[in-house]
Amino acid sequence: MPHDHTDHPHALLPPEPALRVKALETILTRKGLIDPAALDEIIDTYQNKIGPQNGASVVARAWSDPAFKAALLENADPVLADLGFYGRQGEHMVVVENTPNQHNMVVCTLCSCYPWPLLGIPPGWYKSDAYRARAVREPRKVLADFGVTLPEGTAVRVWDSTAEVRYLVLPMRPEGTEAMTEEELAALVSRDSMIGTDLPKVPA
Repeated sequence: MPHDHTDHPHALLPPEPALRVKALETILTRKGLIDPAALDEIIDTYQNKIGPQNGASVVARAWSDPAFKAALLENADPVLADLGFYGRQGEHMVVVENTPNQHNMVVCTLCSCYPWPLLGIPPGWYKSDAYRARAVREPRKVLADFGVTLPEGTAVRVWDSTAEVRYLVLPMRPEGTEAMTEEELAALVSRDSMIGTDLPKVPA
């Protein structure tokens, strides 16, 4: 049949994603197109050095240090650079603060611009056509899909991330956390809360 793709090379790969990745890695290694050691270094970087734990530490410090928070909101780039959070996909950062009057949410309507050094690799839903279209058109419904219901008096502002500017949401600090350390506070901060599609955890 004209549209029968069973002879396509992809049909020879196993169906499970993890096995497909391993098969591709093996093929590329045998052809000398990738260096396994370099690949391991890249994976280690994104698993352990780049990710939402970085953003969470920034949020926790902003909650704990008013001077740091003020500097972060005024001009985020030099503040983040001093912490070592800069580079590819981490340029031109703007931090927007959630308040009782305004909840912020980030989307990239054109592609998937995202602050990798602070949040790691973007989740699949962030890159989806549905999220990119609905976040602008019906943000409250999108938030409800994520399980977030805001008071009627809280406005929702959607920020469109681009190659020129990327955003990080500074969530509101949960009540009852006054005695917590920065490390304990960081544990309350999820990746999605820094995109604006979630709220920080409330301590037990």
